Amino acid sequence: MTENLEDYALQKQEHKKGSLKQVGIIGCGTMGQEIAIVTSQHGIDVVFVDLTEERIEEVFIEISKSLDEVISKWGMTKSEKKAILSRIAGSTDYSSIKDCDLVIETINSRKPGTNIESRKDVFRKVEAVVRRDTVIASNTSTLNITDLASVLEYPDRAVGFHFLSPASSVKLAEVVKGLKTSEESYDFVIKFAKMVEKKVITLHESPGNISTRLIVTLINEACETLMEGVASTQCIDETMKLGFGLQFGPLEMADRIGLDKVIKWMDNLYQEFGELNFKPNPVLKRLYRSGHIGKKSGTGFYKYKDGKVVGETVVCPEFNIE
Repeated sequence: MTENLEDYALQKQEHKKGSLKQVGIIGCGTMGQEIAIVTSQHGIDVVFVDLTEERIEEVFIEISKSLDEVISKWGMTKSEKKAILSRIAGSTDYSSIKDCDLVIETINSRKPGTNIESRKDVFRKVEAVVRRDTVIASNTSTLNITDLASVLEYPDRAVGFHFLSPASSVKLAEVVKGLKTSEESYDFVIKFAKMVEKKVITLHESPGNISTRLIVTLINEACETLMEGVASTQCIDETMKLGFGLQFGPLEMADRIGLDKVIKWMDNLYQEFGELNFKPNPVLKRLYRSGHIGKKSGTGFYKYKDGKVVGETVVCPEFNIE
């Protein structure tokens, strides 16, 4: 009888079903980077896919700066930063995620309106290269995972998995089961969320989940209060922070999220529900059309310098609000 080395599996490693050793991320913008860092911090390898080699270099620079900020606040050591970066790899090729146990779509199109077709295209490309048991998740909160999964050959593998920003400090994630999501895929994502120390909120599929649906309503109403001349930006935010214990006031939070993203969320929810409380307030649109989209642009409801608030923006001059 002929014997081969392969028979003894000296160099062969079987993939254990249900194991979680590597996570893929498609689109490594702000949220993708936050998820990559949190995942790597917990000893899990990360592979992200982005559009160009230049963009991949930018991502590593941005991640490095984020970690340096944590180091400056005594939140980690330089050796811990090095270990985190060593577990993150980037590529423009979808085949690089073929061995991932979980792939999370986190693309962020700057185009107005829903980007459901772009997300569906990502789902198709991911399924074409991964194993049958790989779970495919989306970080979207305003689109239904059932709709995204409709393009998959195996829609049972799709799960809604929404991290709240900043993922490094918010200890919560929303996990959503689609109409065809299997219990195995659902439980796998919950397992991963717990591995990265997130409190898991499970909910029935609905655009906006809990977090986005409620926060955009609060932001919209804060804009209405501002537009009516009831109070200044700072007074509105301080009322909600000091009066109700919020970490950030609604207008400051809108700046941190990005007014472009807030408006996109609202547009998606307004299209879905047709409720006026989801229709973007004129104040939001005024700032957005002026290119003042929040902290990342240096101006939103507040003015920023080196990432710190230095004043308020005059968004309603007819009410002399500054």
